[in-house]
Amino acid sequence: MKRFLAAERALRTAAPHELLDAVRAVLIDQYSAEDVELFMADYSLTVLQPVSVLPHTLEPVSVHSSPAGRAFGSQKPYREEGPDGRTRLHLPVSVRGDRLGVLSVTLSDSETTRRWESELTDVAGVLGHELVVAERDTDLYLQARRKDRLTLAAEMQWQLLPGRACSRPEYELGAQLEPAYAIYGDNFDWSATADHLMLYVTNGMGEGIEASLLTNLAINALRNARRAGLPIADQAALADQAVYAHYRGRSYLSVLMFDFDLATGRASVVDAGSPQLLRLRGGTVERVDFDAQLPLGMFEETDYIAQDFHAEPGDRLIFVSDGVHAVASPRGEAYGEAALARAIHSTRLLPAAEVPRAILRELTGHRGEAMPDDDALIVCLDWHGRPRPD
Repeated sequence: MKRFLAAERALRTAAPHELLDAVRAVLIDQYSAEDVELFMADYSLTVLQPVSVLPHTLEPVSVHSSPAGRAFGSQKPYREEGPDGRTRLHLPVSVRGDRLGVLSVTLSDSETTRRWESELTDVAGVLGHELVVAERDTDLYLQARRKDRLTLAAEMQWQLLPGRACSRPEYELGAQLEPAYAIYGDNFDWSATADHLMLYVTNGMGEGIEASLLTNLAINALRNARRAGLPIADQAALADQAVYAHYRGRSYLSVLMFDFDLATGRASVVDAGSPQLLRLRGGTVERVDFDAQLPLGMFEETDYIAQDFHAEPGDRLIFVSDGVHAVASPRGEAYGEAALARAIHSTRLLPAAEVPRAILRELTGHRGEAMPDDDALIVCLDWHGRPRPD
């Protein structure tokens, strides 16, 4: 325990840009580690990028076919036994279900690894929390996440997001946007309290900076209304006014909004546009339709009405933008609801955080080599329901 406390103290007191140096030094000193490396998941969730200082650099490793990638995907420590008897322990670095990367620690032998694995896993958890805090003060870890340059529109959109995954006893969330390095107007947002989860899935019109500016205005208007404690229909109405006041109907934004009661699974829903919801329940995938209302900002002073929805324990809810269900193959065939249902079935055993990326890989296979002409957004919500008190 003293070793763990020393590691925790070192991370808590380190300068934001020196977290890797701090964790490396304390693990070498307290756990006799021989090497320590930190890898961050890139925006497309295809590789783990090394966090290092020039001229010392490492090659990125695959999320799908590497020992570090196995730890990232399973969210469990993975041991890699070396031919010289040394063991490389790969530890997931995550914060409340949001997968940030992997901490790889080389130890002298497998016995030492087994002895310290639990404590080192906890150290990786502390590192994850410190990375989130450090990103307020340094660009180092954001830079490490990118294997290509982001467009300005994509930079604005990624900074607007709450994260890419979140987990609580009542639910698990995962989301992904593509193309990750050149996204336009699609977006998602969520926020939870002790008793409620609010989730927004948005589909903005336009391209590039204009699409990003529209989405930023709408999302911040929704957040402003939400943080004022307004019910979900009023949040939509105030965001609608904000968008219309600026664009006068020239640009507007579609949004699907949910306010879940965590105790009951009942939700108030506002469907203002094109994002779709599919539900996997008892092995059957079905589309869930709501009464469509006008997108935000299309007309002045639109009134919105909340509808009822009920999630049951075991439900998997998949939210998709039109860049998913309407994307065409090289022969002009739309991806469509049937193909999407098959993809949802084929990924049913994956955790929520991995589902969006897996479905998007299938979407890429349907689209072929052509560059997408629209964003593709997938959000996966696994509903467990509130555990009953003992």
